[in-house]
Amino acid sequence: MIIGSNKIPLEDIVRDMKRHTSVELKNAIKQHPGESRKEWILWMMEQAGKKNSNNASFQLWQQHNQPIELSTIEMLQQKLDYIHNNPVTAGIVDKAEEYLYSSSRDYYYGKHCGLFPIVFIE
Repeated sequence: MIIGSNKIPLEDIVRDMKRHTSVELKNAIKQHPGESRKEWILWMMEQAGKKNSNNASFQLWQQHNQPIELSTIEMLQQKLDYIHNNPVTAGIVDKAEEYLYSSSRDYYYGKHCGLFPIVFIE
């Protein structure tokens, strides 16, 4: 994830994103009738939560972050390319712009056409 902010501290953004996505994913796993690993996944999340006193009952994300300051445009572009190519490397899609949940399609078409609004890096 590449993020930036002029107002809200980045640690607050990451904290809120982790909180929201972990609750939503836990609920999606619980409610998915075809998820064969449901009990195992929920058990793993509960075990991780028990090991960390900062959590009430479950944990999805690692507690720490490893931020990297992207100080040059070259560094920023390299990280953006890496993120965009992850679904290709994983064999999910043949081309980065085909992945529905990526900003790669926005960059490929040169306009906002993905699921999430982005600020183009130029």
